[in-house]
Amino acid sequence: MTQYDVIIVGGGPAGYTAALYCARAALSTLVLEAMAPGGQMGTTDQIDNYPGFADGVNGFELAMNMQKQAERFGAESTFAQVSSMELTEPEKKIHTEDGNTFTSRAVILALGASPRELGLPEERALRGRGVSYCATCDGMFYKGKTVVVVGGGDTAAADTVFLSKICQKIYLVHRRDTLRASKAYLKPLEACENVEFVWDTVVEEILADSSVTGVRVKNKKTGESREISCDGVFIAVGNVPNTALIAESIKLTSNGYVDAGETTETNLPGVFAAGDVRQKVLRQVVTAVSDGAVASHMAEEYLNRIE
Repeated sequence: MTQYDVIIVGGGPAGYTAALYCARAALSTLVLEAMAPGGQMGTTDQIDNYPGFADGVNGFELAMNMQKQAERFGAESTFAQVSSMELTEPEKKIHTEDGNTFTSRAVILALGASPRELGLPEERALRGRGVSYCATCDGMFYKGKTVVVVGGGDTAAADTVFLSKICQKIYLVHRRDTLRASKAYLKPLEACENVEFVWDTVVEEILADSSVTGVRVKNKKTGESREISCDGVFIAVGNVPNTALIAESIKLTSNGYVDAGETTETNLPGVFAAGDVRQKVLRQVVTAVSDGAVASHMAEEYLNRIE
């Protein structure tokens, strides 16, 4: 059984940045990823807000390059679904569904988070074809067009304000008669002249041919249904952190994210959290990359202390 200095669970931008920095610090490093590199980033057709790419960059292409770069310095990648983790002892053990166990002295959790879905049958099939969960990632695809934003919290309000500067018309659909967003978000939202509020309403169906053409919505109070024509639907009803495997050992916040500050340190010695799984104010590729660099530095410091 090979023991690594650091095991990184998750191969998104946080995970592979951590791997790059760990490998360059001469730490034996393994990245465990369930599917393909990139996480949510890898499913985004074009990313326009990551520095250094004047014309944008394909998310999957960026993910593959991050993996290759980390591996160029000696990081290893294994694609397997993690089934359980033993993180409380000095020797950390990561078990995978194919029956393998990997051990290390430090672990960086880069598990990511998944957008909360509306749960509509056609929703997943239309992702990337009019359904989006990230306005800052995909908003420019809808320049001069009409979109629907679904949600009522800070993210929905911020997304609507952002899209109001790009799109011709935005319908903000919320299941209540007031938004839950904080006042800091409400004031700029109220100034948007191209936003129409659709209160007490839920989305029943996303309409499409080859891509989104509209939504069918229902007013919860009156029972009335109607169709809204649009080119895209931005779903902003929150995220679900991928913390099920660590919920019993790692301290989480009330909304399920790992309780780790800017140092990325968790409540367990030698265990760090980076990227979207960590409680933070902004979840973007650039902040995930930053977390990965910090986590690798803290892991290196931890390993130096215990030697």
